[in-house]
Amino acid sequence: MAPKVSVPLLVALCITMAIVNWAHSAKFDELFRPSWALDHVVRDGDVLKLKLDHYSGAGFESKSKYMFGKVTAQIKLVEGDSAGTVTAFYMSSDGPSHNEFDFEFLGNTTGEPYLVQTNVYVNGVGNREQRLDLWFDPTKDFHSYSILWNQRQVVFMVDDTPIRVHTNLEHKGIPFPKDQAMGVYSSIWNADDWATQGGRVKTDWSHAPFVATYGDFEINACECMVSMGADDNMKRCSSGAEKRYWWDEPTMAELNVHQSHQLIWVRANHMVYDYCADTARFPATPAECEHHRH
Repeated sequence: MAPKVSVPLLVALCITMAIVNWAHSAKFDELFRPSWALDHVVRDGDVLKLKLDHYSGAGFESKSKYMFGKVTAQIKLVEGDSAGTVTAFYMSSDGPSHNEFDFEFLGNTTGEPYLVQTNVYVNGVGNREQRLDLWFDPTKDFHSYSILWNQRQVVFMVDDTPIRVHTNLEHKGIPFPKDQAMGVYSSIWNADDWATQGGRVKTDWSHAPFVATYGDFEINACECMVSMGADDNMKRCSSGAEKRYWWDEPTMAELNVHQSHQLIWVRANHMVYDYCADTARFPATPAECEHHRH
């Protein structure tokens, strides 16, 4: 779970229109604000930089909360020796029973690959980690990292290639995160007690500051306003007779054939850890693992 400055619990009523046309054009100040260590959040022309040094990491958060849709950030990760550092991009609701969808980028020593860890929290419970390496060097250029969320599935994507799907299995009695508005967050911090090779490799502060760089942002989702309860949130952000949202279209209910093949390829060639296969940690297979097709 990525650290963030807590914000007041928002009980939100979602407006009836999706936020659109921000792809490849949104600036940081339109959507986000620094959330901690403001002196480590640096604007440099058209890009934003989060810095980590021996004194502090940094983070930012969305100005609004959302229910259903897609969020994307273009990120260039810390170059060189990034061991011990974690850069995170994630969605989260508030409170002890919160829902959360995490990208966590685990730094490594120079020449060793970054690992991307994803995790899903439902009603405050996580422990659903998957880790993979990437098919490119994420420190050399910007790449897009996206979370697609609707009432059927949560899809994690890298450059629009799906790397993980968390499917709604409520019909099997398994809770699914669909009733809490979520903010969008990113941060960088020191996690050398666990991030690199299980904590065996520590952060080398002689390489500080460690810098994660952000380009464009996109939030194409149902925006929420402080007003009413969770049931109204879901109704307002769900399609009905008078409105139709793109995330409720049948084509968004599951991956298409091409995307399914992409996911199979990613899992076969780049996955290095899957909690579903960790019998030492989970002697009894987690319930959702028995039913997920991917």
